[in-house]
Amino acid sequence: MRFLLRPGWIAFVVVVVGFAVACYTLLAPWQFGREEQRRAQQHAIDVANTTPPVPFAQLVPGTVIDADDEWRQITLSGTYLPEAEALVRLRVVDGKPASEVLTPVRLDDGRTVAVDRGSITTDDGAAIPDFPAAPPGPVTLSGRLRVNEADTSGRAPSTEGGHLQIYAANSGRLAAATGTRDMVEGYVQLAAGQPGVLTPIPVTPATTAAPFTNGSYALQWLTFGAIAIIALGYFIRLELLQRRGRRETRASLRDALAGRDLDPSVDDDPAPSKPDADDRDTPAPH
Repeated sequence: MRFLLRPGWIAFVVVVVGFAVACYTLLAPWQFGREEQRRAQQHAIDVANTTPPVPFAQLVPGTVIDADDEWRQITLSGTYLPEAEALVRLRVVDGKPASEVLTPVRLDDGRTVAVDRGSITTDDGAAIPDFPAAPPGPVTLSGRLRVNEADTSGRAPSTEGGHLQIYAANSGRLAAATGTRDMVEGYVQLAAGQPGVLTPIPVTPATTAAPFTNGSYALQWLTFGAIAIIALGYFIRLELLQRRGRRETRASLRDALAGRDLDPSVDDDPAPSKPDADDRDTPAPH
């Protein structure tokens, strides 16, 4: 199997083995992890759906919304701060480009919490349509606790059409862009029928996916890894068979040639045949 030491074969083996290792150590565990996260999120939503709303301060006594309390239903009282409002861009609603409207609310206890009032559809993906402003004065709201989204776009806040735009539902980004103080880390997703709500954000993202979706993807990666190893073994065996066949063919040819040389009954240099009597020249008549 010295042929495996050739550069082409070394590269082929490294690629196949690397792919199989990635399937079993990275890709499949990643999908299994996503499946577990999806189940945990669904469980949290199911528990929150059966738990009555409680005052915001009861679950968030400090400045951070705990991840263990995400999706819990709460009530809060305060006043909208429309001057510190921002649109969260790069959203999709019913297959169309959309934005979410993030408006801070100054709570009665002096803290500020970002409230996701829902989505608005931007038909051409760029122009921002008119949408109802947040109501003035004191309001009492019901919604769900959410932790901040990570801003993976890396894009700085911008202003378009008189609206501040950010690229993640993140209270820290909102506070930094608007200079709002005492902002709670995390935000509240407003429920339907509340003062200032637009198109409510669905609360069941996990239930829309088919059961074991990510788990099936993980099994596919495990299968791909196994197929890669089997294919590698098949090609190595095929190469061995081809090389063995060529060796046997060459050996058979050598044996045939050697047997011809050693067989005394085979005259490799036969003497020239004598002409038959009929073929001899007949003397010309005198």
